[in-house]
Parts: sequence; C-alpha cells; structure tokens
Amino acid sequence: MHEIQVTVRFGETDALGHINNTSYFIYLEEARIRFIERLGYKMDSENWNFILASTKCDFFSQGYFDQRLAIHSYVSKIGTKSFQLEHDIICTQTMELIAKGNAIMVYFDFEKQRSEHIPLLLREGLKDYLILS
Repeated sequence: MHEIQVTVRFGETDALGHINNTSYFIYLEEARIRFIERLGYKMDSENWNFILASTKCDFFSQGYFDQRLAIHSYVSKIGTKSFQLEHDIICTQTMELIAKGNAIMVYFDFEKQRSEHIPLLLREGLKDYLILS
C-alpha cells in the first residue's frame, strides 16, 4: 500500500467548516500522481502515459479544516490497457475512515492518440500494490 498525507487547508472547506466535496478529488489526484511516480514515472508532459478514464468518491464521515489525512492507495484490478486504483482517506488523529475513492487509469500513447497495452515493467510494479477485495 502507498501512503501520502495532507493537511486540510481552510480554502478546501465549505461554509459549514467541512471539507468541500470537490476537495476530495484534489486529494485523490495528488495520491494518484505520487503513486505513479513511486512506480518510476515522472509527472512530465513530454513522457506521461496515463489518462484518467473514471473516478468516484464515497463519503463516510465529515472532514474538517486542519485535520491531517492519510491517503492509502492500492491497486484492485489490472487489465491489459488499464488498472484500477483504490484510495482510503483516513483521519490520522482518530483513524476514522473519512472517504473512499477509486480511479480507472488507462495507459495511453498521446502521439498515436490511443490506449496501449500496459508494459511488463509497469505491470510488475502494479502487482506489488495489488490487493483483491
């Protein structure tokens, strides 16, 4: 499992002081980028081979300004041209599950403008984070 941590900023909350629902997608994006970098791919527009095909987030508890959140990321499915990432967002102070997100990432050749088979080296790296539910 891969982990990043974020601290909720004031601008990420709504009028009630809760984390705004759109802010969760920013956290999920950050987790995805750091996860892919961990696999050896740099966030470089010249050499980036991933597109986001789908994403969602389910909310379980309220999050607030200045909370420290841990985002645990892991792979739940590896296809021929795509893989599915799961994210658990947990408040580090209470260890309470705040939200769960997922994303389907497609391996993509931007020059050819089409999806490609996931290379063997990437597939092996993804397997290291595979957790079947």
